[in-house]
Amino acid sequence: MNWSKYKNIATNGVLKNNPIFRLVLGTCPTLALTGSALNAFGMGLAVTFILTLSNTFISLLRKVIPDEVRIPAYVLIIATLVTIIRMLLEKYIPVLFESFGVYLPLIVVNCIILGRAEGFANKNPIFDSALDGFFTGIGCTLAMGLMGIVREFLGAGSFFGMQLMDFRIEFFTSAAGAFFVYGMFIAIFNAAYKAIENKINKKNFALHLEELSIKENN
Repeated sequence: MNWSKYKNIATNGVLKNNPIFRLVLGTCPTLALTGSALNAFGMGLAVTFILTLSNTFISLLRKVIPDEVRIPAYVLIIATLVTIIRMLLEKYIPVLFESFGVYLPLIVVNCIILGRAEGFANKNPIFDSALDGFFTGIGCTLAMGLMGIVREFLGAGSFFGMQLMDFRIEFFTSAAGAFFVYGMFIAIFNAAYKAIENKINKKNFALHLEELSIKENN
């Protein structure tokens, strides 16, 4: 097994091409549902489920679907999966289903899912595509979850619905607060990513110079 390739797929989905903090996709549900940690993680997991399965089916059918109708075909596959998860949530987790509101059916045209279908699943094997969908979904879940925890704690003084303190800043439950927290997370995430990337590049450059020096001495 090509572990290096799978590591790259995982790193791209969670960090390098994180759809929420790096690519700034799926902004509407991110801003709307991160007022609660439970809603944020719930939506993230729903997106992960749909991304994994849609990537799998699209990769499986990529040689069968004609190029002329591939986008409508993607939408049909994604819509079927969204319908299934809507039915499951409505039956088994109705509170979460109600909290998602219009944003659950809108997953059908979510640019993250369509982007991975067109950009990866349409060109790669089934297992690779499933991994790409899964780790991209995990990247979404972690990003939305972190925002949900911060906004809920500061705005409501609670953690996953459990009241921890009476002190609260209502600004963080507002639309302006959502944009503020989102912007702060994007800035922090990208600054940290670039710092780590620069450190790795310097280390690789130093190793390269060391290898050249050894070759010259030999």
